[in-house]
Amino acid sequence: MSEPEVKPDIRTEKRGRALWIWIDREHRRNAMNKAVLAGIEAAVAAARNDPAIRALVLTGAGRKAFCAGADLSGGTDTFTLGLDEPMTDFGKLARLIRDCGVPVVGRINGDCVAGGMALMGLCDLAVVADNARFGLPEAKVGVFPMQVLVFLRNTIGARHINELCLTGELIDANRAYQIGLANYVVPFEELDARVEALLGKLYDMSPVALRRGKYAIAAMQQMAFPEAMAFAETLISVTSLTRDATEGLAAFNERRKPRWQQETDNV
Repeated sequence: MSEPEVKPDIRTEKRGRALWIWIDREHRRNAMNKAVLAGIEAAVAAARNDPAIRALVLTGAGRKAFCAGADLSGGTDTFTLGLDEPMTDFGKLARLIRDCGVPVVGRINGDCVAGGMALMGLCDLAVVADNARFGLPEAKVGVFPMQVLVFLRNTIGARHINELCLTGELIDANRAYQIGLANYVVPFEELDARVEALLGKLYDMSPVALRRGKYAIAAMQQMAFPEAMAFAETLISVTSLTRDATEGLAAFNERRKPRWQQETDNV
């Protein structure tokens, strides 16, 4: 008798110029385990080496949950350090996504809680279904959303972070939008269309400019004003000398759509 087929925890699909990555564990509310983190990491690493990929979309299967956090049925090893490892599995993924060079869009198809909020925090932009709920209930099981704080402290205000962390209460999609967690809130049936419309806007931008811009955003978060200004002055000078800058200026003056070098290289 043949062995039953084991469905992978991660599913990917290239749609146009974007790589879509699904957490495919709907039966566990798309909770993360080591296989999920390893699968996302592998997909992002492959996309980094594919110049035709202009964006990543991170989402969950179904419509009930984007990600319910760590799968606690296997303990807490998803977020703990091994004796021989300097980084957690999530920490390695976070560093990879931070440096991936293309925009990452969160397609938040349902509830986003605990570690799911950390995954959402890795995304540059977030399109949220109006049925989604958000929360950080870690203290209810004796831990605290430590890694989530790395991302939320630069996304929403301190009072909102404190309330989410200290009370563990869930908030709805509209409140998430009001406090800055979401870019758009739409009915679930319109989620894909809104994501595709957002991707279309990203494709119009220079891939070189976006790659350098993502790097600048991350770097400046750690700088005081004098260092940030000096860094920005250097970057804008260098960026203005790229082929994309030359093409963008020519397209503007000729009143046509720019033909970015990275795209023409792959025609």
